[in-house]
Amino acid sequence: MKAIYIHDMNFFSNCKTFKHIMIFPLLNFGMERKDIHPSGAKGSNASIKRISSSLSAFILLMVMHCMQAAAADSSSLVLSCSHNNDLFRTLRSNDVPCLRFDSPSEAISHAESGSGVLVLADGYPQSLTPFDEQLFRKAKDKKLKLYIEYPSYVTGYGNMTAHEAGLKRIIATSDNIPDLHEYDIVEVHGCHFVTIDAQTSLLAIAQVAGFDRACFGLDEKEEQFPILFELSPDVMISTTKLSNFIQGRYAPKKAVNSILCHILKWATDRKFSKEELDWIPTVRPSYSNSAELPEEAELIAVQRGIDWYFNAGMLLNKDGWNAYKSLWHLDKGNMRTTVPVVDSACERPQSESGNGRFGVLEGIVSKVRYDGSQPTRWWLRSDSNGESSLAFALRWKLDGTTECKTVAKNLLDWVYRLSGLFQRDSEKSNFGLIYWAPGNAQALYQDNDIKSILGCIGTSAILGTDRWDESLAMNILGNFRTTGTNGFRGWRLENPELLKNGWKYYWEGNEIRLQPHYEAWTWASYLWLYSHTQWKPLLERTRKGIETMMKAYPDKWRWTNGIQQERGRMLLPLAWLIRVDDRPLYREWLKRIATDIERCQDISGAIQEEIGKPGQGDMVPPSSNAAYGKEESPLIQENGDKVADLLYTCNFTFLGLHEAYAATGDLQYKRMEDKLAEFLVRIQIKSEDHDNLDGGWFRAFDFDHWEYRGSNADSGWGAWAIETGWTQAWIPTVLSLRIMNENLWDLSRTSKIERKFTKVKRKMFCD
Repeated sequence: MKAIYIHDMNFFSNCKTFKHIMIFPLLNFGMERKDIHPSGAKGSNASIKRISSSLSAFILLMVMHCMQAAAADSSSLVLSCSHNNDLFRTLRSNDVPCLRFDSPSEAISHAESGSGVLVLADGYPQSLTPFDEQLFRKAKDKKLKLYIEYPSYVTGYGNMTAHEAGLKRIIATSDNIPDLHEYDIVEVHGCHFVTIDAQTSLLAIAQVAGFDRACFGLDEKEEQFPILFELSPDVMISTTKLSNFIQGRYAPKKAVNSILCHILKWATDRKFSKEELDWIPTVRPSYSNSAELPEEAELIAVQRGIDWYFNAGMLLNKDGWNAYKSLWHLDKGNMRTTVPVVDSACERPQSESGNGRFGVLEGIVSKVRYDGSQPTRWWLRSDSNGESSLAFALRWKLDGTTECKTVAKNLLDWVYRLSGLFQRDSEKSNFGLIYWAPGNAQALYQDNDIKSILGCIGTSAILGTDRWDESLAMNILGNFRTTGTNGFRGWRLENPELLKNGWKYYWEGNEIRLQPHYEAWTWASYLWLYSHTQWKPLLERTRKGIETMMKAYPDKWRWTNGIQQERGRMLLPLAWLIRVDDRPLYREWLKRIATDIERCQDISGAIQEEIGKPGQGDMVPPSSNAAYGKEESPLIQENGDKVADLLYTCNFTFLGLHEAYAATGDLQYKRMEDKLAEFLVRIQIKSEDHDNLDGGWFRAFDFDHWEYRGSNADSGWGAWAIETGWTQAWIPTVLSLRIMNENLWDLSRTSKIERKFTKVKRKMFCD
């Protein structure tokens, strides 16, 4: 008998009928063995041939039966979609048997009776999935289980019309999907859907507030539409494209997996496990929470973080600057007052990256489109430019990338010399202050100026230059002379009012604002300037402000987006106060703030967000579903939500802990900093598909699911925003200082700013 070879054992592993039978090659079976009869006589050749022939027939029958069973098993799941559909590729990569056809008609025609047919939305979102009454009848006649996405027609409802979700989000409406509970939120980015008046649904879409679940539920009076429902026992409709989960970056992955497994089980009557439906997200953290980090992980993170600026087109060249002026109508003098979210045609007008001469854009908007892309935020902020200069300078110092040295210098020149934002007219009360952005001469935030100030302090030290010393002294004193007798400057100054009232009005005022977000880092600059000049008012007013702030902690503090960021902001001024006036009380205050932060530091290193006392917050969680997405807001809805904020908390706390350890040598601060550093390295964005995201850090990170996710209620800087200054500059800056075994205070000891100070002070304080 000839040998029988089975080349594809996976074929048999998917065969239900014979999956427990092992098939071996049979080499000359019966020809070399003796067939023993009961009499003990040797069997004849004819008997051997009969045995071999019977066995061959049995093997052939078994193989044919197995092939038929496997074919039937494969054809029980039939897809109508393109070859690059996310669900189809995921099924194939996980060895789940299925057949694919290009059109619904083909899929239904070739499907075996009783099979499950998935008609997926190839034209989404531009065109609906073509379907008609004839196909519904044909599927019914063949007793198919029919799942349709984003259909153009639904029997009993007629032709469909598509809508864009906007602020609406998808939620579970029951506990009927395993591992998904009623009101759980699923992020389906860039969602478009058709509206059907179904009575019940598994998933619905509505405007709801909350982080991972709709905290206010879903009132019948609120507008809502079904997303996933059973039209009949044999027809399931998805009014959107749920199979777009990889490209569209749906989250959380666990919930999306549960939804897909439920659909497949419904279509095939076979239970699917999450392991059978795994995929690699196109935008993901660089490392898992348990992976061993490379030896030079922090250096790699710095290099990737700075490369992000170039790859994402953040540095404008001349063409980019002209596009910016056109977008904002700067030449006409009527700049819009809202932050733009531009379409893809305006995102990258420049063919190559600039070198800092025309500034750096603010970053990436927290709007994820259906294809996973995100638009650029076209806004040239003074603070983003100033603080980014330091990150570039440190990159040059670390690995000698000369381009980064050029960018660092150009960015500071842009802020203080070329942009027109820095006010140099000594006759005006806004002398020494910086406008927020080109064309915006309204709000004067000291919390914006301090970012440029710290960037200038560090960059000057690294480049070993006094190029900006006079501007730096003017910038610090411009803020200081509008700081009141109690050491507070307030939320912000309105430029028209400042010009009208004069700077002395604020210098002699008695403002008190118990909110470190606005006051704390500016105090740090006063202390730094005092250390170089010994001008006592800098220390005296700052010390009074810090003492007032800390005596009010925590009960009387106001909070901005949360109480955690207020704690994080106080670390830097307390650390630098110890540098110039070391007292046990100040060390006790620093220890208390850090300890309260550490109580909220997860084992992963993430600092969990926390909301402060009710009635004392400025940017509070939405108080209703209708309020979602309308104002600036925290990433969490309530305390306990496992989210870290890299725009307001982790980034600034990182620098504060670093400087606190340098000032005191207290190992608690080092321990907290090390854990936070590892966390930030791990969650740096990795993406082969989106070069304007790869190497960045989003604002929100869900450290429980280990995904980028949070309440996207903030109207301006939501969960998936990337900020070139506040986030993308300070994380690489502190990582670089760690690698160099340096800190900002000691690095800038060599500053000669006192040479410019007396001249500037005389202009600022005439009497």
